[in-house]
Amino acid sequence: MKIIETPLKDCYIIEPTIFEDERGYFFEKFNEKKFEELTGMNGHFVQDNISKSSYGVLRGLHLQKGDSAQAKLVSCIEGNVLDVAVDVRENSATFGQWFSIELSGENKRQLYIPRGFAHGFAVLSKTAVFAYKCDNFYDKSSEGGILWNDKDLNVDWQLPVEDIILSDKDKVLEIFALRNF
Repeated sequence: MKIIETPLKDCYIIEPTIFEDERGYFFEKFNEKKFEELTGMNGHFVQDNISKSSYGVLRGLHLQKGDSAQAKLVSCIEGNVLDVAVDVRENSATFGQWFSIELSGENKRQLYIPRGFAHGFAVLSKTAVFAYKCDNFYDKSSEGGILWNDKDLNVDWQLPVEDIILSDKDKVLEIFALRNF
């Protein structure tokens, strides 16, 4: 596997080595030992989640606060998504900056998002199956988030605004300036 640094501190793209032949393909999706050797980051995950969404669905920007903060390893198993990570660690050199990458079933790329980041994705294909590993268990009482169209962040979701589909929860997330992370 190849680790590629993003402009955000401690946030990494993971590109697998894919072995293909007439039967199909094989690749190692994640190797904790290799990940820790290449990044110096803890790669131990305790929870796996999968969601399926249709075109235009935007999930995010979500985070877990305090002791329930989560690092995530995200990928798109089927379809295409625009994945977005926002550094909300106030002492970070990249605080308030965001990074986006297209993840797809075809490119098989993954994004490692460390604790202290908000995260979201938008579905660019007809449907998408999205997977994420978390290094801490979900805790509803520590949920937080940033409004998807926050003016300070100005994330380009690569979708027409009229096509974006949000949950009721995502429609009322806080603005970045409030910094309730």
